[in-house]
This record gives sequence, C-alpha cells and structure tokens, in this order.
Amino acid sequence: MDERVTTAGIAIKDGRVFVARREKGGPLSCRWEFPGGKQRWGESDADTLRREYMEELEALVEVGEEVVSFDFENKGTLYHLRAHLISFITEPKRLSVHTEAKWVSLEELFLLDMAPSDGRIRKAVASLLLNS
Repeated sequence: MDERVTTAGIAIKDGRVFVARREKGGPLSCRWEFPGGKQRWGESDADTLRREYMEELEALVEVGEEVVSFDFENKGTLYHLRAHLISFITEPKRLSVHTEAKWVSLEELFLLDMAPSDGRIRKAVASLLLNS
C-alpha cells in the first residue's frame, strides 16, 4: 500500500475559521476544506503548508503547532494527515483550485459539506474554539 503525508492549515481569527471550497471535478469536487496538501520528499509540515498556501491562494502563512493528526485510507493509499494552526502573513490574493474562500463561525462550519478527513479536523477545531 502506498503511503503519503498530507497537511492541513487551520486559520482562526476573531472566533471564525478559514475554509475554501474545491472547484468542480476531482475527489473533493465542490466540498469545503482546510487548505493544505501532500508533502513532497524532504519537506517539513511547515514547508508543505507554506508552499500549498502560496500555490493555491497566493498567501504567505506562518505555521504553528500541530492540532490534530490521524491516518486514513483512500483508494489504496494510507494518508498520514497532520493539521497545524496557521496565521496569514498576507491575505489570499487568488484562488487556483478553489471557487470560494471565507471565514465562518463554528456554527456555519458544521453546516458545510466537507470531506471525511476535513470533518475530523472540524471536530478538533470545535474543541479549540470551545476551550479558548
């Protein structure tokens, strides 16, 4: 079985969470997510998140602590997902693989159609927000 490390960035500002909606097509078609992506050989989690946010949103981010990590299988690949807190150094300037990006409340976050892995991250985000 193939294995991949993947990352997700969790940005929280004023009690709201940043999410983006994938464009139509592909496995996450039109679903909301915490942006991030697959790690390249030799990259750290922080390197991956900085690269992915620049490629997908043209935004500079600062990467903080890991909030949640877990493994899941999808189409014969074992993914090791690690989600980190991030903060924007520069706001997103463009969307390359998303059709929409926005800041949502915790209540709104739970109304979004998310991929199962992002749904698990959502629970960790709720715990963070409710305990802050």
